[in-house]
Amino acid sequence: MTDPTLTIADRLQTRLDSLTRAERQLAQAILENYPASGLGPIAALAADADVSTPTVARMVQKLGFKGYAEFQADLREEIKAKVSGPIAKHDTWAEGAPEEHMLNRFTEAVIGNIRNSLSQIDTADFDTACAHLADTSGKLHIVGGRITHTLAEYLFLHMQMIRPDVIHIQSTSNAWPHYLLDVREGDVFVIFDVRRYEANTLKLAEMARARGARLILFTDQWRSPVHQLADICFSSRIVVPSAWDSAATTLLLIETLIAQVQNNAWDRTRDRTQALEEMFDQTKLFRKFT
Repeated sequence: MTDPTLTIADRLQTRLDSLTRAERQLAQAILENYPASGLGPIAALAADADVSTPTVARMVQKLGFKGYAEFQADLREEIKAKVSGPIAKHDTWAEGAPEEHMLNRFTEAVIGNIRNSLSQIDTADFDTACAHLADTSGKLHIVGGRITHTLAEYLFLHMQMIRPDVIHIQSTSNAWPHYLLDVREGDVFVIFDVRRYEANTLKLAEMARARGARLILFTDQWRSPVHQLADICFSSRIVVPSAWDSAATTLLLIETLIAQVQNNAWDRTRDRTQALEEMFDQTKLFRKFT
């Protein structure tokens, strides 16, 4: 039975290896402009992917749908969820709220999000992302949005202790183009962008990519438009019984990534951390209990 919590993009990704050549071609065409690619007539989708109409019909059934109309209805529901604001999200949840305590319901939702998200992650992509973050041959740029800037700052502070040349770009500032002046080929951008995707973030990604930067994206299950530009994309499930989305899964990925990069470059990390602690002692930033 198909898991109803999976998006169509999730289903395509998990089935890629079992699809025929024509079906894989179709899947890639859908994912390249997801979810808009599946909203037109079946013949138009087939033509865009350069496959036959029966190929589209067969793959839709492989994804668990009775037909193309049901497939499109599911896509429209995803789009509705993708653009909904906090009030609409709360109203949708409250209608069917179970009786259990919020602590249990919220925790169960987060655990489900984590399991679902981790099952979709390619460990080779994770290892490559860690290698990019540890690579000091270029600069590391980290950027978040209106809400995700807190995640970006968390990663930034840790990466500062691990390596040099780390830059935190404030995408919500009108001065963010200044940060692109010195971007060079081989630099790495870590970008956070979740639903209600920000136009500034997409434009920044486009300009960084044009300058030869490598892009690592942290996004949600519907995937930011930036994913079409990204070298590596980590999609986390974010839905919980709340008017706001959960950052728990994304934070887990960030902390795991920090731990791995730290281990990969431990000698350098140890020296930088020791130097930083000496500065803390000089400034008396932290209280000593000895």
